[in-house]
Amino acid sequence: MFLFFKRLFDIILAIFLIVGLTPIYLIIALIIFIQDFGTPIFKQIRIGKSGEEFMFYKFRSMPLKTPNVESHERSKLTITPFGKFIRRTNLDELPQFFNVLKGDMSFIGPRPPIPSQKNLIELRKKNKALFLKPGLTGWAQVNSYDNMPEEEKARLDGEYAERISFKMDLVILGKTAVYFTKKPPTY
Repeated sequence: MFLFFKRLFDIILAIFLIVGLTPIYLIIALIIFIQDFGTPIFKQIRIGKSGEEFMFYKFRSMPLKTPNVESHERSKLTITPFGKFIRRTNLDELPQFFNVLKGDMSFIGPRPPIPSQKNLIELRKKNKALFLKPGLTGWAQVNSYDNMPEEEKARLDGEYAERISFKMDLVILGKTAVYFTKKPPTY
């Protein structure tokens, strides 16, 4: 029953946010397009529930033709000036509301890894976290630090899988809200 209401919450909130943020979506997309005449949406294959692949969306913060790398290798990448702003403010994540609406993701759950993160995927399979929908935010994210080892991410994701509940989701949402009041990271 919890998962039914979790999905219902995801749909209602995603629709509300997509409609309410439409002007912001359009402004961001226009600025990204103007900076290099490329598509404003970055698409990437990610691993979702039960190991299924899905198309993950973000606003593009890097030049066209930038290769896919794991998050711990981000220092090797070039980020556009506007890309730095949308990453620092997390506005690059807004297109993921469409992933939530489609049912690929939830608001709360383990962050979806890229296929090359085989160790993380295997660890999540062992602790049952891989069998949850990935989320925009999750237990590992609200208890994280930069360059957290995959074993620690998987351990925290496994804790969430064991303790998943309405109360735990509220705690994660609260901690996520606190995160947004802190000084944004620099890239």
